Amino acid sequence: MRELKLMKGNEALAESAIRAGCDAYFGYPITPQSEVLEYLSREANQRTGMVILQAESEVASINMVYGAAGTGKKVMTSSSSPGISLMQEGISYIACAELPCLLVNVNRGGPGLGTIQPAQGDYFQSVKGGGHGDYKLIVLAPSTVQEMSDFVELSFELAFKYRNPVMILTDGALGQMMEKVELNPQKERKHVELEWATTGRKNGNGRVITSLHLKSEQMEQINIRLQKKYREIEKNEIRYEAVNCDDADYIIVAYGLVARICHKAAELARAKGIKVGVFRPITLFPFPYKELFENVKDKKGILDVEMNAGQMVEDVRLAVEGKVQVEFHGRMGGVVPSPEEILEKLEEKYLGGSK
Repeated sequence: MRELKLMKGNEALAESAIRAGCDAYFGYPITPQSEVLEYLSREANQRTGMVILQAESEVASINMVYGAAGTGKKVMTSSSSPGISLMQEGISYIACAELPCLLVNVNRGGPGLGTIQPAQGDYFQSVKGGGHGDYKLIVLAPSTVQEMSDFVELSFELAFKYRNPVMILTDGALGQMMEKVELNPQKERKHVELEWATTGRKNGNGRVITSLHLKSEQMEQINIRLQKKYREIEKNEIRYEAVNCDDADYIIVAYGLVARICHKAAELARAKGIKVGVFRPITLFPFPYKELFENVKDKKGILDVEMNAGQMVEDVRLAVEGKVQVEFHGRMGGVVPSPEEILEKLEEKYLGGSK
């Protein structure tokens, strides 16, 4: 039976990691996600024996994740934008080695050290492969504290199903926001030996995990296998939410926190007689291209809203294939748009100004 609590987003995510049977967390504090490490340090080891370690840097922590993931354990890290940037080399290694793990990015405003306020400027980095090489992360974008909790267990399931790193891409507002959350029961941490895991040399047969392959033909075959896996993920794991899209004349597309604000903007629009729906991608990779197209192909226009200079909007435009006009509205530097502002922008773009 699920347990109801009032929790901050970062703490709900950390509690859910404990209850999902996570074996280890390696990380480094950075605002606005430091509560993840703090909560786990306080709660996890004494309750389940989960290993918690504050590394000396983000570079160290991601390589600890790499090593621990190679043993077949449930392992994770979390950080915020600049810290995730430092992890990119290690993430690329993990993707090539095909190891399951959970990465959490509590996005803050940038570029540079920026601000601790919420933003969505890490979309490209998360979805397009922020490190070197042709690799993909599975990326989930929660819009509520409940989803921050639920996506932890889902992330581990997907990570082990596809032997691929999974990222929960959230933001500073959701990380700090307090909401009611229903938590899953505690899972036992069980030792299951996986056929690929490095569990020690037995009977003279060792297992090697690496991302280094000096023969170009071998490296190409690994890339071909990875691309085949990504196509399988695209086929099976698309998740999205479409609200009041059937009868809408206009669709607002947004993800994460901004999608919640856009729901209110759509309500305000309908109160004024403007039929507006909201389409929310939940998986940013795989992106719901076909599903978005089906929901918008007969509409008068689309407004993509993000807390950045325009990143997901490129995928929105690819999805609609030029058949529907796509406009963009973005706020940067940690500024969160209001519902009234979003409605005003939609009216300005499609209806000749506010009514």
